[in-house]
Amino acid sequence: MGVSDLIRDSAFGHLVRLATGNKYLTYAEERDPSLWKKYVNEVKSRNFAHHGHAGDVSDDDAGTREARHVSEDSEKDLSDSERPGQPKEGIPNLASGVKLDPEKGRDIHLIDWYGPDDPENPRNWSHAKKYFVTFEICLLTLSVYIGSSIYTAGLLGVMEEFGVSQVAATLGLTLFVAGYGLGPMVWAPMSEIPFIGRNPVYIGTLVIFVLFQIPTALASNFGMLLAFRFLTGLFGSPVVATGGASIGDMYRPQKQAYGLGIWGISAICGPVLGPLVGGFAVEAEGWRWSIWELMWLSGFCLVFLFFLLPETSSANILYRRTRRIRKLTGDEKLKCEPEIMGEQMTGKDIVWMVLIRPISLNFTEPMVFLLNLYISLIYALLYIWFESFPIVFVGIYHFTLGELGLAFLGILIGVICIIPPFFCWLYFHQEKQFNERGEIQPEKRLPPAMVGGFFVPICLFWFGWSARPDIHWIMPIIGSSFFSVATFLLFQSVFGYLADAYPDYVASVFAGNDFMRCGFGAGFPLFAAAMYNRLGVGWASSLLAFLGIAFIPIPYVLYVYGGRLRKRSKHARKDF
Repeated sequence: MGVSDLIRDSAFGHLVRLATGNKYLTYAEERDPSLWKKYVNEVKSRNFAHHGHAGDVSDDDAGTREARHVSEDSEKDLSDSERPGQPKEGIPNLASGVKLDPEKGRDIHLIDWYGPDDPENPRNWSHAKKYFVTFEICLLTLSVYIGSSIYTAGLLGVMEEFGVSQVAATLGLTLFVAGYGLGPMVWAPMSEIPFIGRNPVYIGTLVIFVLFQIPTALASNFGMLLAFRFLTGLFGSPVVATGGASIGDMYRPQKQAYGLGIWGISAICGPVLGPLVGGFAVEAEGWRWSIWELMWLSGFCLVFLFFLLPETSSANILYRRTRRIRKLTGDEKLKCEPEIMGEQMTGKDIVWMVLIRPISLNFTEPMVFLLNLYISLIYALLYIWFESFPIVFVGIYHFTLGELGLAFLGILIGVICIIPPFFCWLYFHQEKQFNERGEIQPEKRLPPAMVGGFFVPICLFWFGWSARPDIHWIMPIIGSSFFSVATFLLFQSVFGYLADAYPDYVASVFAGNDFMRCGFGAGFPLFAAAMYNRLGVGWASSLLAFLGIAFIPIPYVLYVYGGRLRKRSKHARKDF
Protein backbone atom coordinates (compact mmCIF):
# COMPACT_ATOMS: atom_id res chain seq x y z
CA MET A 1 0.00 0.00 0.00
CA GLY A 2 1.57 3.26 -1.13
CA VAL A 3 0.93 6.16 1.24
CA SER A 4 1.46 8.54 -1.67
CA ASP A 5 -1.41 6.86 -3.54
CA LEU A 6 -3.70 7.27 -0.51
CA ILE A 7 -2.82 10.96 -0.22
CA ARG A 8 -3.15 11.51 -4.00
CA ASP A 9 -6.66 10.02 -4.09
CA SER A 10 -7.85 11.76 -0.90
CA ALA A 11 -9.72 15.05 -0.70
CA PHE A 12 -6.43 16.74 0.21
CA GLY A 13 -4.73 15.20 -2.82
CA HIS A 14 -7.45 16.41 -5.18
CA LEU A 15 -7.09 19.94 -3.81
CA VAL A 16 -3.31 19.84 -4.27
CA ARG A 17 -3.71 18.66 -7.88
CA LEU A 18 -6.30 21.36 -8.54
CA ALA A 19 -4.13 24.12 -7.02
CA THR A 20 -0.99 23.05 -8.91
CA GLY A 21 -2.55 22.28 -12.26
CA ASN A 22 -1.94 18.54 -11.79
CA LYS A 23 1.85 19.00 -11.52
CA TYR A 24 2.08 17.12 -8.23
CA LEU A 25 0.64 13.78 -7.11
CA THR A 26 0.40 12.66 -10.72
CA TYR A 27 -1.04 9.47 -12.24
CA ALA A 28 0.85 6.98 -14.42
CA GLU A 29 -0.64 8.18 -17.72
CA GLU A 30 0.33 11.77 -16.87
CA ARG A 31 3.95 10.71 -16.32
CA ASP A 32 4.02 8.54 -19.45
CA PRO A 33 1.52 9.87 -22.06
CA SER A 34 1.82 6.69 -24.14
CA LEU A 35 0.21 4.57 -21.44
CA TRP A 36 -3.29 5.92 -21.95
CA LYS A 37 -3.91 3.77 -25.08
CA LYS A 38 -4.09 0.58 -23.02
CA TYR A 39 -7.16 1.95 -21.23
CA VAL A 40 -9.24 2.06 -24.45
CA ASN A 41 -11.45 -1.01 -24.71
CA GLU A 42 -11.54 -2.10 -28.36
CA VAL A 43 -14.41 -4.58 -28.06
CA LYS A 44 -16.76 -2.23 -26.22
CA SER A 45 -15.90 0.59 -28.61
CA ARG A 46 -16.80 -1.76 -31.48
CA ASN A 47 -20.11 -2.58 -29.80
CA PHE A 48 -20.93 1.12 -29.52
CA ALA A 49 -20.13 1.55 -33.22
CA HIS A 50 -22.36 -1.40 -34.11
CA HIS A 51 -25.20 -1.22 -31.61
CA GLY A 52 -24.99 2.05 -29.65
CA HIS A 53 -24.21 0.33 -26.33
CA ALA A 54 -21.26 -1.49 -24.75
CA GLY A 55 -22.81 -4.95 -24.37
CA ASP A 56 -22.38 -7.64 -27.00
CA VAL A 57 -25.34 -8.84 -29.04
CA SER A 58 -25.53 -11.87 -31.32
CA ASP A 59 -22.99 -11.19 -34.05
CA ASP A 60 -20.23 -13.39 -35.45
CA ASP A 61 -18.12 -13.56 -32.33
CA ALA A 62 -20.47 -12.11 -29.69
CA GLY A 63 -19.71 -13.31 -26.21
CA THR A 64 -16.56 -15.21 -27.30
CA ARG A 65 -13.91 -12.52 -27.63
CA GLU A 66 -12.30 -11.16 -24.50
CA ALA A 67 -12.02 -7.39 -24.19
CA ARG A 68 -8.91 -6.17 -25.99
CA HIS A 69 -7.34 -2.78 -25.53
CA VAL A 70 -5.33 -0.63 -27.91
CA SER A 71 -1.63 -1.47 -27.64
CA GLU A 72 1.09 1.11 -27.37
CA ASP A 73 2.41 0.36 -30.87
CA SER A 74 -1.05 0.43 -32.50
CA GLU A 75 -1.28 2.16 -35.86
CA LYS A 76 -4.54 3.78 -34.86
CA ASP A 77 -4.33 7.35 -33.66
CA LEU A 78 -7.42 7.85 -31.55
CA SER A 79 -6.89 11.56 -31.32
CA ASP A 80 -7.34 12.11 -35.08
CA SER A 81 -10.25 14.37 -35.90
CA GLU A 82 -13.01 13.67 -38.38
CA ARG A 83 -12.42 14.79 -41.96
CA PRO A 84 -14.70 17.74 -42.84
CA GLY A 85 -17.74 16.91 -44.89
CA GLN A 86 -17.49 13.15 -44.48
CA PRO A 87 -20.87 11.65 -43.57
CA LYS A 88 -21.17 9.88 -40.22
CA GLU A 89 -21.85 6.46 -41.71
CA GLY A 90 -18.61 6.61 -43.69
CA ILE A 91 -16.38 7.19 -40.68
CA PRO A 92 -14.73 4.18 -39.04
CA ASN A 93 -14.59 4.04 -35.27
CA LEU A 94 -10.84 4.47 -34.80
CA ALA A 95 -10.73 2.46 -31.57
CA SER A 96 -12.12 -0.68 -33.23
CA GLY A 97 -11.66 -0.10 -36.95
CA VAL A 98 -15.32 -0.78 -37.81
CA LYS A 99 -17.70 1.58 -39.58
CA LEU A 100 -20.51 3.16 -37.62
CA ASP A 101 -23.99 1.78 -37.99
CA PRO A 102 -25.92 4.69 -39.57
CA GLU A 103 -28.95 4.17 -37.31
CA LYS A 104 -27.73 2.93 -33.93
CA GLY A 105 -23.97 3.37 -33.98
CA ARG A 106 -22.13 5.81 -31.68
CA ASP A 107 -18.59 6.97 -32.34
CA ILE A 108 -17.13 6.46 -28.87
CA HIS A 109 -13.65 5.44 -27.74
CA LEU A 110 -14.48 3.67 -24.49
CA ILE A 111 -12.15 4.03 -21.50
CA ASP A 112 -12.22 1.02 -19.19
CA TRP A 113 -10.04 -0.95 -16.77
CA TYR A 114 -7.08 -2.15 -18.81
CA GLY A 115 -7.66 -5.71 -17.59
CA PRO A 116 -8.82 -7.82 -14.65
CA ASP A 117 -5.75 -6.77 -12.62
CA ASP A 118 -5.94 -2.99 -13.06
CA PRO A 119 -4.52 -1.69 -9.74
CA GLU A 120 -6.80 1.37 -9.70
CA ASN A 121 -9.89 -0.84 -9.52
CA PRO A 122 -10.75 -0.92 -5.78
CA ARG A 123 -11.33 -4.67 -5.95
CA ASN A 124 -7.70 -5.10 -7.03
CA TRP A 125 -6.22 -3.05 -4.21
CA SER A 126 -3.75 -4.79 -1.93
CA HIS A 127 -5.09 -6.44 1.22
CA ALA A 128 -3.31 -3.81 3.33
CA LYS A 129 -4.99 -0.96 1.47
CA LYS A 130 -8.43 -2.59 1.67
CA TYR A 131 -8.06 -3.21 5.40
CA PHE A 132 -6.88 0.35 6.02
CA VAL A 133 -9.77 1.89 4.09
CA THR A 134 -12.20 -0.47 5.86
CA PHE A 135 -10.79 0.84 9.16
CA GLU A 136 -11.39 4.41 7.97
CA ILE A 137 -15.03 3.66 7.09
CA CYS A 138 -15.47 2.01 10.49
CA LEU A 139 -13.92 5.03 12.24
CA LEU A 140 -16.29 7.37 10.39
CA THR A 141 -19.26 5.16 11.28
CA LEU A 142 -18.29 5.06 14.95
CA SER A 143 -17.62 8.82 15.10
CA VAL A 144 -21.08 9.64 13.73
CA TYR A 145 -23.17 6.81 15.18
CA ILE A 146 -21.97 7.58 18.70
CA GLY A 147 -23.64 10.98 18.34
CA SER A 148 -27.12 9.53 18.80
CA SER A 149 -26.68 7.93 22.22
CA ILE A 150 -23.97 10.18 23.68
CA TYR A 151 -26.75 12.72 24.15
CA THR A 152 -28.74 10.39 26.44
CA ALA A 153 -26.13 10.67 29.18
CA GLY A 154 -27.09 14.34 29.62
CA LEU A 155 -30.85 13.86 29.44
CA LEU A 156 -31.46 14.93 33.05
CA GLY A 157 -29.26 17.98 32.59
CA VAL A 158 -31.28 19.05 29.54
CA MET A 159 -34.52 18.60 31.50
CA GLU A 160 -33.26 20.72 34.40
CA GLU A 161 -31.68 23.51 32.34
CA PHE A 162 -34.56 24.03 29.91
CA GLY A 163 -37.41 22.97 32.20
CA VAL A 164 -38.82 20.32 29.86
CA SER A 165 -40.30 16.86 30.43
CA GLN A 166 -38.44 13.62 29.84
CA VAL A 167 -40.40 12.95 26.64
CA ALA A 168 -39.51 16.40 25.32
CA ALA A 169 -35.85 15.99 26.25
CA THR A 170 -35.82 12.62 24.47
CA LEU A 171 -36.56 14.48 21.23
CA GLY A 172 -32.85 15.35 21.16
CA LEU A 173 -32.23 11.65 20.55
CA THR A 174 -35.15 10.92 18.27
CA LEU A 175 -34.65 13.93 15.99
CA PHE A 176 -31.02 12.98 15.52
CA VAL A 177 -32.13 9.48 14.46
CA ALA A 178 -34.83 10.98 12.22
CA GLY A 179 -32.09 12.94 10.47
CA TYR A 180 -30.32 9.61 9.92
CA GLY A 181 -33.41 8.40 8.09
CA LEU A 182 -33.96 11.41 5.85
CA GLY A 183 -30.36 12.14 4.90
CA PRO A 184 -29.62 8.97 2.90
CA MET A 185 -32.59 9.68 0.64
CA VAL A 186 -30.36 12.41 -0.84
CA TRP A 187 -26.80 11.45 0.06
CA ALA A 188 -26.91 7.77 -0.97
CA PRO A 189 -28.07 8.38 -4.59
CA MET A 190 -25.74 11.37 -4.85
CA SER A 191 -22.74 9.18 -4.01
CA GLU A 192 -23.69 6.89 -6.92
CA ILE A 193 -23.43 9.73 -9.49
CA PRO A 194 -20.13 9.13 -11.38
CA PHE A 195 -18.90 12.75 -11.41
CA ILE A 196 -19.49 13.12 -7.64
CA GLY A 197 -18.46 9.82 -6.04
CA ARG A 198 -18.41 8.94 -2.36
CA ASN A 199 -15.58 11.10 -0.97
CA PRO A 200 -17.13 14.53 -1.59
CA VAL A 201 -20.32 13.33 0.13
CA TYR A 202 -18.43 11.88 3.10
CA ILE A 203 -16.05 14.79 3.61
CA GLY A 204 -18.47 17.61 2.77
CA THR A 205 -21.19 16.43 5.13
CA LEU A 206 -18.67 15.57 7.87
CA VAL A 207 -17.34 19.14 7.82
CA ILE A 208 -20.88 20.43 8.47
CA PHE A 209 -21.47 17.71 11.08
CA VAL A 210 -18.39 18.82 13.04
CA LEU A 211 -19.16 22.54 12.77
CA PHE A 212 -22.79 22.09 13.82
CA GLN A 213 -21.69 20.56 17.12
CA ILE A 214 -20.64 24.06 18.21
CA PRO A 215 -24.13 25.68 18.15
CA THR A 216 -25.54 22.44 19.57
CA ALA A 217 -23.24 22.62 22.61
CA LEU A 218 -23.85 26.37 22.97
CA ALA A 219 -27.63 26.18 22.49
CA SER A 220 -29.31 28.98 24.43
CA ASN A 221 -32.82 27.53 24.27
CA PHE A 222 -34.48 24.16 23.81
CA GLY A 223 -35.69 24.83 20.27
CA MET A 224 -32.17 25.68 19.12
CA LEU A 225 -30.88 22.44 20.67
CA LEU A 226 -33.48 20.31 18.89
CA ALA A 227 -32.97 22.06 15.54
CA PHE A 228 -29.23 21.45 15.52
CA ARG A 229 -29.59 17.88 16.79
CA PHE A 230 -31.79 17.17 13.77
CA LEU A 231 -29.37 18.90 11.39
CA THR A 232 -26.34 17.06 12.76
CA GLY A 233 -28.18 13.77 12.30
CA LEU A 234 -29.07 14.78 8.74
CA PHE A 235 -25.49 15.66 7.79
CA GLY A 236 -23.99 12.75 9.70
CA SER A 237 -26.12 10.19 7.88
CA PRO A 238 -24.23 9.38 4.63
CA VAL A 239 -22.09 6.65 6.14
CA VAL A 240 -25.20 5.03 7.63
CA ALA A 241 -26.43 4.05 4.17
CA THR A 242 -23.29 4.38 2.04
CA GLY A 243 -20.68 2.81 4.32
CA GLY A 244 -21.81 -0.65 3.27
CA ALA A 245 -21.58 0.41 -0.38
CA SER A 246 -17.98 1.52 0.17
CA ILE A 247 -17.17 -1.91 1.60
CA GLY A 248 -18.88 -3.51 -1.42
CA ASP A 249 -16.74 -1.36 -3.74
CA MET A 250 -13.57 -3.04 -2.47
CA TYR A 251 -14.47 -6.68 -1.83
CA ARG A 252 -15.63 -9.31 -4.29
CA PRO A 253 -19.05 -10.88 -3.56
CA GLN A 254 -17.58 -13.94 -1.82
CA LYS A 255 -15.66 -11.73 0.62
CA GLN A 256 -18.03 -8.80 1.09
CA ALA A 257 -19.74 -10.36 4.11
CA TYR A 258 -16.47 -10.28 6.06
CA GLY A 259 -15.98 -6.56 5.44
CA LEU A 260 -19.62 -5.83 6.17
CA GLY A 261 -19.32 -7.85 9.39
CA ILE A 262 -16.44 -5.71 10.63
CA TRP A 263 -18.29 -2.56 9.58
CA GLY A 264 -21.36 -3.87 11.43
CA ILE A 265 -19.36 -4.02 14.66
CA SER A 266 -18.54 -0.31 14.35
CA ALA A 267 -22.21 0.46 13.68
CA ILE A 268 -23.16 -1.28 16.93
CA CYS A 269 -20.19 0.13 18.88
CA GLY A 270 -21.30 3.71 18.23
CA PRO A 271 -24.65 3.71 20.02
CA VAL A 272 -23.35 1.31 22.68
CA LEU A 273 -20.29 3.37 23.58
CA GLY A 274 -22.16 6.68 23.57
CA PRO A 275 -23.54 6.42 27.14
CA LEU A 276 -20.14 5.18 28.36
CA VAL A 277 -18.15 8.00 26.73
CA GLY A 278 -20.69 10.64 27.75
CA GLY A 279 -21.64 9.32 31.19
CA PHE A 280 -18.54 10.20 33.19
CA ALA A 281 -18.10 13.50 31.31
CA VAL A 282 -21.68 14.59 32.07
CA GLU A 283 -21.20 13.63 35.72
CA ALA A 284 -18.18 15.90 35.93
CA GLU A 285 -18.96 18.78 33.57
CA GLY A 286 -22.65 18.73 32.59
CA TRP A 287 -24.59 17.70 29.48
CA ARG A 288 -22.88 20.14 27.12
CA TRP A 289 -19.57 18.37 27.63
CA SER A 290 -20.87 15.26 25.85
CA ILE A 291 -21.47 17.34 22.72
CA TRP A 292 -17.96 18.74 22.88
CA GLU A 293 -16.65 15.17 23.09
CA LEU A 294 -18.61 14.32 19.95
CA MET A 295 -17.07 17.32 18.18
CA TRP A 296 -13.52 16.31 19.15
CA LEU A 297 -14.00 12.71 18.02
CA SER A 298 -15.65 13.59 14.71
CA GLY A 299 -13.15 16.42 14.16
CA PHE A 300 -10.23 14.01 14.53
CA CYS A 301 -11.98 11.66 12.10
CA LEU A 302 -12.44 14.52 9.61
CA VAL A 303 -8.73 15.40 9.62
CA PHE A 304 -7.69 11.75 9.33
CA LEU A 305 -10.03 11.06 6.39
CA PHE A 306 -9.30 14.38 4.67
CA PHE A 307 -5.67 13.35 4.19
CA LEU A 308 -5.94 9.58 3.82
CA LEU A 309 -9.35 8.38 2.57
CA PRO A 310 -9.23 7.44 -1.15
CA GLU A 311 -12.25 7.28 -3.43
CA THR A 312 -13.78 3.78 -3.56
CA SER A 313 -16.46 4.30 -6.22
CA SER A 314 -15.25 2.51 -9.36
CA ALA A 315 -17.61 4.66 -11.45
CA ASN A 316 -15.99 7.86 -10.16
CA ILE A 317 -12.46 6.48 -10.57
CA LEU A 318 -13.17 5.59 -14.22
CA TYR A 319 -14.79 8.98 -14.79
CA ARG A 320 -11.76 10.86 -13.45
CA ARG A 321 -9.43 8.63 -15.48
CA THR A 322 -11.44 9.50 -18.60
CA ARG A 323 -11.24 13.22 -17.88
CA ARG A 324 -7.47 13.03 -17.46
CA ILE A 325 -7.02 11.18 -20.74
CA ARG A 326 -9.34 13.56 -22.60
CA LYS A 327 -7.23 16.44 -21.34
CA LEU A 328 -4.01 14.71 -22.39
CA THR A 329 -5.22 13.82 -25.91
CA GLY A 330 -7.84 16.45 -26.71
CA ASP A 331 -10.07 13.60 -27.97
CA GLU A 332 -13.66 14.38 -26.91
CA LYS A 333 -14.84 10.94 -28.07
CA LEU A 334 -13.12 9.33 -25.10
CA LYS A 335 -15.82 8.35 -22.61
CA CYS A 336 -16.46 5.68 -19.98
CA GLU A 337 -19.63 3.69 -19.34
CA PRO A 338 -20.53 5.40 -16.01
CA GLU A 339 -20.21 8.80 -17.70
CA ILE A 340 -22.46 7.73 -20.59
CA MET A 341 -25.06 6.37 -18.17
CA GLY A 342 -24.94 9.61 -16.16
CA GLU A 343 -25.49 11.69 -19.30
CA GLN A 344 -28.63 9.69 -20.07
CA MET A 345 -30.23 10.43 -16.67
CA THR A 346 -32.77 13.24 -16.67
CA GLY A 347 -33.86 15.38 -13.74
CA LYS A 348 -37.04 13.33 -13.59
CA ASP A 349 -34.99 10.13 -13.33
CA ILE A 350 -33.02 11.55 -10.40
CA VAL A 351 -36.14 12.70 -8.54
CA TRP A 352 -37.72 9.30 -9.09
CA MET A 353 -34.64 7.50 -7.81
CA VAL A 354 -34.17 9.75 -4.77
CA LEU A 355 -37.71 10.42 -3.55
CA ILE A 356 -40.16 7.97 -5.08
CA ARG A 357 -38.48 4.65 -5.84
CA PRO A 358 -37.28 3.91 -2.24
CA ILE A 359 -40.83 4.38 -0.91
CA SER A 360 -42.43 2.61 -3.87
CA LEU A 361 -40.23 -0.49 -3.55
CA ASN A 362 -40.82 -0.60 0.19
CA PHE A 363 -44.60 -0.85 -0.12
CA THR A 364 -45.02 -2.69 -3.43
CA GLU A 365 -42.46 -5.47 -2.91
CA PRO A 366 -43.57 -7.91 -0.16
CA MET A 367 -40.02 -9.17 0.42
CA VAL A 368 -38.67 -5.65 0.90
CA PHE A 369 -41.54 -4.61 3.17
CA LEU A 370 -41.36 -7.66 5.47
CA LEU A 371 -37.59 -7.51 5.91
CA ASN A 372 -37.60 -3.74 6.36
CA LEU A 373 -40.29 -4.13 9.01
CA TYR A 374 -38.20 -6.74 10.82
CA ILE A 375 -35.04 -4.63 10.73
CA SER A 376 -37.06 -1.59 11.86
CA LEU A 377 -38.21 -3.51 14.94
CA ILE A 378 -34.62 -4.43 15.80
CA TYR A 379 -33.47 -0.84 15.29
CA ALA A 380 -36.31 0.43 17.47
CA LEU A 381 -35.30 -1.98 20.25
CA LEU A 382 -31.74 -0.63 20.10
CA TYR A 383 -32.96 2.86 20.92
CA ILE A 384 -35.45 1.64 23.50
CA TRP A 385 -32.44 0.39 25.49
CA PHE A 386 -31.40 3.99 26.09
CA GLU A 387 -34.67 4.57 27.96
CA SER A 388 -34.94 1.20 29.72
CA PHE A 389 -31.35 0.95 30.98
CA PRO A 390 -31.64 3.97 33.31
CA ILE A 391 -34.90 2.56 34.71
CA VAL A 392 -33.19 -0.76 35.46
CA PHE A 393 -29.63 0.11 36.42
CA VAL A 394 -30.20 3.50 38.05
CA GLY A 395 -33.69 2.89 39.44
CA ILE A 396 -33.19 -0.73 40.62
CA TYR A 397 -29.43 -1.19 41.05
CA HIS A 398 -28.55 2.47 41.87
CA PHE A 399 -25.74 2.84 39.32
CA THR A 400 -24.19 6.26 38.87
CA LEU A 401 -24.38 7.94 35.45
CA GLY A 402 -20.88 6.77 34.57
CA GLU A 403 -21.55 3.20 35.77
CA LEU A 404 -24.73 3.19 33.67
CA GLY A 405 -22.56 3.60 30.57
CA LEU A 406 -20.58 0.52 31.58
CA ALA A 407 -23.80 -1.53 31.62
CA PHE A 408 -24.02 -1.15 27.83
CA LEU A 409 -20.78 -3.09 27.36
CA GLY A 410 -22.75 -6.35 27.49
CA ILE A 411 -24.19 -5.49 24.07
CA LEU A 412 -20.70 -4.87 22.71
CA ILE A 413 -19.36 -8.16 24.10
CA GLY A 414 -22.24 -10.04 22.48
CA VAL A 415 -21.36 -8.86 18.97
CA ILE A 416 -17.67 -9.62 19.49
CA CYS A 417 -18.56 -13.18 20.53
CA ILE A 418 -20.75 -13.84 17.47
CA ILE A 419 -18.13 -12.75 14.91
CA PRO A 420 -15.91 -15.92 15.01
CA PRO A 421 -18.73 -18.47 14.46
CA PHE A 422 -20.30 -16.25 11.79
CA PHE A 423 -17.02 -15.95 9.89
CA CYS A 424 -16.48 -19.71 10.17
CA TRP A 425 -19.93 -20.28 8.65
CA LEU A 426 -19.08 -17.91 5.81
CA TYR A 427 -15.75 -19.57 5.11
CA PHE A 428 -16.69 -23.23 5.37
CA HIS A 429 -20.25 -23.07 4.05
CA GLN A 430 -21.47 -19.98 2.24
CA GLU A 431 -18.40 -19.25 0.10
CA LYS A 432 -18.83 -22.67 -1.53
CA GLN A 433 -22.35 -21.74 -2.67
CA PHE A 434 -21.20 -18.95 -5.01
CA ASN A 435 -21.08 -19.80 -8.71
CA GLU A 436 -18.16 -19.08 -11.04
CA ARG A 437 -19.52 -15.57 -11.70
CA GLY A 438 -19.43 -14.71 -7.99
CA GLU A 439 -23.23 -14.92 -7.60
CA ILE A 440 -25.38 -16.68 -5.03
CA GLN A 441 -29.08 -17.43 -4.72
CA PRO A 442 -30.44 -14.67 -2.44
CA GLU A 443 -32.30 -17.11 -0.17
CA LYS A 444 -28.99 -18.73 0.80
CA ARG A 445 -28.15 -15.53 2.67
CA LEU A 446 -31.01 -16.07 5.15
CA PRO A 447 -29.93 -18.93 7.51
CA PRO A 448 -28.16 -16.58 9.98
CA ALA A 449 -31.38 -14.53 10.21
CA MET A 450 -33.32 -17.72 10.85
CA VAL A 451 -31.09 -18.33 13.88
CA GLY A 452 -30.73 -14.72 14.98
CA GLY A 453 -34.47 -14.14 15.22
CA PHE A 454 -34.71 -16.42 18.27
CA PHE A 455 -32.24 -14.31 20.22
CA VAL A 456 -34.59 -11.31 20.22
CA PRO A 457 -37.22 -12.83 22.56
CA ILE A 458 -34.50 -14.66 24.55
CA CYS A 459 -32.78 -11.33 25.17
CA LEU A 460 -35.96 -9.49 26.16
CA PHE A 461 -37.38 -12.19 28.43
CA TRP A 462 -34.00 -12.65 30.14
CA PHE A 463 -33.44 -8.90 30.57
CA GLY A 464 -36.97 -8.14 31.74
CA TRP A 465 -37.42 -10.86 34.34
CA SER A 466 -33.87 -10.83 35.75
CA ALA A 467 -33.95 -7.08 36.45
CA ARG A 468 -34.94 -7.33 40.12
CA PRO A 469 -33.22 -6.17 43.33
CA ASP A 470 -32.82 -9.78 44.53
CA ILE A 471 -30.92 -10.80 41.35
CA HIS A 472 -27.38 -9.62 40.66
CA TRP A 473 -27.02 -6.80 38.13
CA ILE A 474 -24.81 -8.94 35.89
CA MET A 475 -27.81 -11.05 34.86
CA PRO A 476 -29.72 -8.36 32.89
CA ILE A 477 -26.39 -7.30 31.35
CA ILE A 478 -25.82 -10.87 30.15
CA GLY A 479 -29.37 -10.90 28.81
CA SER A 480 -28.78 -7.70 26.86
CA SER A 481 -25.74 -9.28 25.13
CA PHE A 482 -28.06 -11.62 23.20
CA PHE A 483 -29.57 -8.56 21.54
CA SER A 484 -26.37 -7.77 19.64
CA VAL A 485 -26.17 -11.40 18.50
CA ALA A 486 -29.66 -11.06 17.01
CA THR A 487 -28.92 -7.64 15.54
CA PHE A 488 -25.69 -8.71 13.89
CA LEU A 489 -27.07 -11.91 12.34
CA LEU A 490 -30.26 -10.26 11.12
CA PHE A 491 -28.59 -7.19 9.63
CA GLN A 492 -25.92 -9.23 7.83
CA SER A 493 -28.47 -11.63 6.33
CA VAL A 494 -31.15 -9.11 5.42
CA PHE A 495 -28.84 -6.61 3.73
CA GLY A 496 -27.09 -9.41 1.83
CA TYR A 497 -30.43 -10.82 0.72
CA LEU A 498 -31.80 -7.46 -0.45
CA ALA A 499 -28.60 -6.64 -2.36
CA ASP A 500 -28.67 -9.99 -4.17
CA ALA A 501 -32.42 -9.97 -4.85
CA TYR A 502 -32.51 -6.36 -6.15
CA PRO A 503 -29.06 -5.72 -7.72
CA ASP A 504 -30.39 -3.05 -10.10
CA TYR A 505 -32.15 -1.10 -7.33
CA VAL A 506 -29.87 -1.70 -4.37
CA ALA A 507 -29.32 2.01 -3.60
CA SER A 508 -33.08 2.67 -3.54
CA VAL A 509 -33.81 -0.47 -1.49
CA PHE A 510 -31.23 0.46 1.13
CA ALA A 511 -32.40 4.09 1.24
CA GLY A 512 -35.97 2.89 1.85
CA ASN A 513 -34.75 0.50 4.54
CA ASP A 514 -32.82 3.26 6.27
CA PHE A 515 -35.79 5.63 6.13
CA MET A 516 -38.16 3.04 7.62
CA ARG A 517 -35.90 1.76 10.40
CA CYS A 518 -34.85 5.25 11.45
CA GLY A 519 -38.54 6.20 11.62
CA PHE A 520 -39.08 3.34 14.06
CA GLY A 521 -35.87 4.16 15.92
CA ALA A 522 -36.99 7.77 16.31
CA GLY A 523 -40.53 6.96 17.45
CA PHE A 524 -40.14 4.09 19.92
CA PRO A 525 -38.02 5.89 22.56
CA LEU A 526 -40.75 8.52 22.96
CA PHE A 527 -43.10 6.04 24.64
CA ALA A 528 -40.54 3.57 26.02
CA ALA A 529 -40.15 5.21 29.44
CA ALA A 530 -43.93 5.44 29.96
CA MET A 531 -44.35 1.79 28.89
CA TYR A 532 -41.65 0.55 31.27
CA ASN A 533 -42.91 2.66 34.16
CA ARG A 534 -46.55 1.63 33.71
CA LEU A 535 -46.15 -2.07 32.87
CA GLY A 536 -43.00 -2.72 34.84
CA VAL A 537 -39.69 -3.89 33.43
CA GLY A 538 -40.75 -7.56 33.17
CA TRP A 539 -44.01 -7.12 31.30
CA ALA A 540 -42.81 -4.23 29.14
CA SER A 541 -39.87 -6.35 27.96
CA SER A 542 -42.21 -9.33 27.50
CA LEU A 543 -44.53 -7.29 25.30
CA LEU A 544 -41.60 -6.51 23.01
CA ALA A 545 -40.46 -10.14 23.19
CA PHE A 546 -43.86 -11.37 21.97
CA LEU A 547 -43.56 -8.92 19.09
CA GLY A 548 -40.16 -10.42 18.31
CA ILE A 549 -41.65 -13.92 18.32
CA ALA A 550 -44.26 -12.83 15.77
CA PHE A 551 -41.47 -11.81 13.38
CA ILE A 552 -39.41 -15.04 13.64
CA PRO A 553 -41.20 -16.79 10.71
CA ILE A 554 -40.35 -14.05 8.16
CA PRO A 555 -36.90 -15.36 7.06
CA TYR A 556 -38.23 -18.93 7.04
CA VAL A 557 -41.10 -17.94 4.75
CA LEU A 558 -38.75 -16.12 2.39
CA TYR A 559 -36.27 -19.00 2.44
CA VAL A 560 -39.00 -21.35 1.19
CA TYR A 561 -41.09 -19.06 -1.02
CA GLY A 562 -38.59 -16.28 -1.89
CA GLY A 563 -37.80 -17.75 -5.30
CA ARG A 564 -41.47 -17.77 -6.30
CA LEU A 565 -41.98 -14.22 -5.04
CA ARG A 566 -38.98 -12.99 -7.00
CA LYS A 567 -40.32 -14.48 -10.22
CA ARG A 568 -43.59 -12.59 -9.74
CA SER A 569 -41.84 -9.33 -8.91
CA LYS A 570 -41.31 -6.54 -11.44
CA HIS A 571 -38.00 -5.52 -9.93
CA ALA A 572 -36.35 -8.55 -8.28
CA ARG A 573 -33.78 -10.80 -9.89
CA LYS A 574 -35.35 -13.88 -11.48
CA ASP A 575 -32.46 -15.91 -12.90
CA PHE A 576 -31.91 -18.11 -9.81
